[in-house]
Amino acid sequence: MNTYIQSVIKEFTDGKALADKTIAVLSDEQLSWNPGEGSNSISIIVRHITANIRSRFTDFLTSDGEKSWRNRDGEFEDQVVAREDLLQAWNESWTLLLDLLNTLTEADLERTVYIRGQAHTVIQAVNRQVAHYSYHIGQMVLIGKICHGLDWKSLSIPRGGSQAFNDGMFGRK
Repeated sequence: MNTYIQSVIKEFTDGKALADKTIAVLSDEQLSWNPGEGSNSISIIVRHITANIRSRFTDFLTSDGEKSWRNRDGEFEDQVVAREDLLQAWNESWTLLLDLLNTLTEADLERTVYIRGQAHTVIQAVNRQVAHYSYHIGQMVLIGKICHGLDWKSLSIPRGGSQAFNDGMFGRK
C-alpha cells in the first residue's frame, strides 16, 4: 500500500480514536450540550462529520463530493438523536471512508475529483478532509474537557507528564 495512504489512514484513525474516547466518557446530556449560542454540541459535530464523510467519499472518484442529497444546514440543527443511532451512523461513515482509502492505488492519487465544482487532486481532497475532521475533533475534545472540568482525564500526554512520557518512549528509567 502507498505510504501516503497509510499515513492518512493513521491520521484518520487516530483522530477518530480521540473522538471515540471523548464520546465514551460523556453522558447523553453532555453530548447535546454546547458552550454558547451559535456553538455546536458534540452531537451536532458528529452528525456533521458523518454526513460530510458520506457526501465526500460516496462515489469519490466519479461524482462531486457535495451530493445533492446532503442537507448540510440540517446537520447543524439541534435535534435529539439516540446515542446508539448517532454512533451507528458515525461508525458506518468512518468504515466507508477507510474502506475507500484502502482501495486507492498510486495512479488514483493524481486523479482529479471535485468538491462543490472545484477540482482537486485526490491527495488535495483527502488532505482537505484530514484537516477538516481534525479541526472538528479538536472541538469535540475541548467540549468534553469543559463538560468534565477538573475530572477530565487527558487523552494524550497530560500536563506535567511530558518527561515521563518521553522517558517511556526512549526506554529511559
